[in-house]
Amino acid sequence: MATVQLAGDRITDWDSFHTESAQAFGFPDFYGRNMDAWVDCLSYLRDEDGMTRFHLKPKEVLRIEISGSKELHERLPDLVEDVEFCCTAINDRCEDYDELPMLELVWK
Repeated sequence: MATVQLAGDRITDWDSFHTESAQAFGFPDFYGRNMDAWVDCLSYLRDEDGMTRFHLKPKEVLRIEISGSKELHERLPDLVEDVEFCCTAINDRCEDYDELPMLELVWK
């Protein structure tokens, strides 16, 4: 299983979240630094289009581990809620196309 780690202690606001995400996932230079762009990039994990540094096999899952979750939940509850919502939406989109979910979100 492919795994990516985000350092929750370095996420202090939306801007730092997008900086951490761009580095960890290997988003392209034109990454829009908003949740719509985050979803767009992660929706193509099984395609070879360069939207991330990951290329998943048809049944492979990307495990997203976010450390410092307790503090992050306290500091930025709206961000946590949006990340969870977006991961669920991406997995739901997979199911709409009769594919297996491709993201596993783990708060550490």
